[in-house]
Amino acid sequence: MTEDRRISRIVVAGSGLVGLTAAAMLKRKIPGATVTLVGAAPADALSERLHATLPSIVGLHVDLGIEEAQVMMGTGAAFRLGTLFEGWNGKRPGYVHAYGEVGRTIGIAQFHQHWVRQAQKGKPAPYDSYSPAAMMARGSRFVHPQDDPNSPLSGFEYGLIVDPRGHVAMMRAFAQHVGVVERPVGIADVRLAADTGYVESLLLDDGSSIGGHLFVDCTGPAATIRSKLDDRFEDWSAWLPCDRAIFAEGPGAADPPTLDTATAHAAGWAWQCQSRASGSRGLVYSSAHLSDAEAGAMLPGTSVAFRSGRRSQPWFRNCVAIGDAAVTIDPLEWTNLHLAHSALDRLITKMPDRDWSPVELWDFNRECAAEAERARDFVALHYAAAERNEPFWRDAAAATPPDSLAHTLRLFRERGRLPLYEEETFTRHSWAAVLLGQGVMPRRVDPLIDLTPPDQSDRAMAQMREGIAAMIPNLPTQGAYMRQLSGASR
Repeated sequence: MTEDRRISRIVVAGSGLVGLTAAAMLKRKIPGATVTLVGAAPADALSERLHATLPSIVGLHVDLGIEEAQVMMGTGAAFRLGTLFEGWNGKRPGYVHAYGEVGRTIGIAQFHQHWVRQAQKGKPAPYDSYSPAAMMARGSRFVHPQDDPNSPLSGFEYGLIVDPRGHVAMMRAFAQHVGVVERPVGIADVRLAADTGYVESLLLDDGSSIGGHLFVDCTGPAATIRSKLDDRFEDWSAWLPCDRAIFAEGPGAADPPTLDTATAHAAGWAWQCQSRASGSRGLVYSSAHLSDAEAGAMLPGTSVAFRSGRRSQPWFRNCVAIGDAAVTIDPLEWTNLHLAHSALDRLITKMPDRDWSPVELWDFNRECAAEAERARDFVALHYAAAERNEPFWRDAAAATPPDSLAHTLRLFRERGRLPLYEEETFTRHSWAAVLLGQGVMPRRVDPLIDLTPPDQSDRAMAQMREGIAAMIPNLPTQGAYMRQLSGASR
C-alpha cells in the first residue's frame, strides 16, 4: 500500500488577524486537513494593527465566501479609495493615489504621456483630476464600480478601512465556523527533529505539545517557529529608513471619508483614517532623527519598533512564515496585510506533500520575494523622490535605491515608460500617479504621442476632466451609500 503523503495536520501559530485568516483559508480550501491555531496575537506586527487595507482584501473575502455586507455592517468597516499625500513634494500641492485607471486612452499612447506633454507646455490640471476614484475620494463620495466598461466608474478598485478588533472577531467566528480548532495557549518552545531539522512539535505553556506536518508561523517579527530554523534576513532600512510607529485610536464616524491621509513631517510621516467603528492616527519616524520622547509628545499612543526587510526563505523545510514573520515594510501604502494575504493564496495554490520538494518551496519563495521587493520599491519611491530639506529627507534622498527601483526611475525619467516586473502589487496607473505626484517628470515623451495632435488630446483631456467633475456631486457620500445598502439588504 502506498503511504499517504498528503499534508493533513496543519498548525498555525499566532492568533491575530493574520493567523486567524491563515487558519480559516487553509481549512476552507483543504477541508480534509486538521487545522489548529495556537499562540497569542503578536503585539508588534504592523499587519495586525493597520486600519487601512488594499483592494485585495475585498477579493480575499469573496474567496472565503464572506459577504461584503457582513463585513461592512458587522464590523463597522468603511470603503477606502486611496490616500492623499501632503507635504512630500516641495511646494507642489498634495496628490491622491487612488486605485484604478487615470484617464482613458487617447490614440495609441498611454494617457500619462498626454499629461506629460501638456505639462511640458505649461501648468496642467492636477493628474489626479483625471481619476474618477481620486475625485470621488476627494469629495468623500462612494459607489461600487460599474459593470459597463464605457462608464467612467468602471475602472477603479477599492479597499477598506477596518476596525482591527471587529475584523479579528469576525475572522475568529468564521474560522470556528469552518472547523478550525483554536487553543489559546502560548508557545514555550519549538522542538526540531534531531535527524532532519524539521519542526516536530510545539511545546505549549500549559505543558502540552502539538505536532503537525506543516507549521505556519504568523507570530509577527519574532517568527517564533521560523527563526529556530535559521536567521537569514535581508535588511531594507537603507531604503526605508523609518523604524518606529506610534498608534493612536479615535472615534468612528457615521459618514467617514473614503480617503486617508499621509502627511510628511521632518523625520517621517503621519497618517489619519476613519471607519464607522473607529479612527486611527499614527506617526511613523526614524529614531535616528527623532527621539522616542519627542515623537511621543507629537502623538501620545502605543509605540512599536519595526525593521523593514524580509526573510530570505519564508518557506524552509516544513515551516512557512506569513505576514510580519516573513516580511515587514514601512506602513506607507499599507502593503503589510496585502503581502500576508498574497502569501496565503500562494501557499494554498502551491501546497506540496510531505516530501517537501525543494523546487516547489523554491518557487514559492521566488514569487514571494518578487512581490515583496516591488512593494518595497513602491514605498521606497516616496522617500527617494521626496523634495524636503530636513536631515532625514536629505539622508533618504542620498541613499542609492535598489537596482529595480533605480531602473524604474531611470526609465521613467527618460521617456515616461514603466518596466514590467513579475508579481507587481501596484499597477502602472499607481506607479504613474505617485511618480508624477512626487514631481518625477520625464525628460521627453513617447514618440507614439506624435500621432495624436496636441489640440486633439487637449480637447479629449478637458472632456474627461469636466465629465468627472460634473459627475462627482451627484454621487452619494459614503454614509448615504451605506444607508442605501443597509436598506437594500433588509
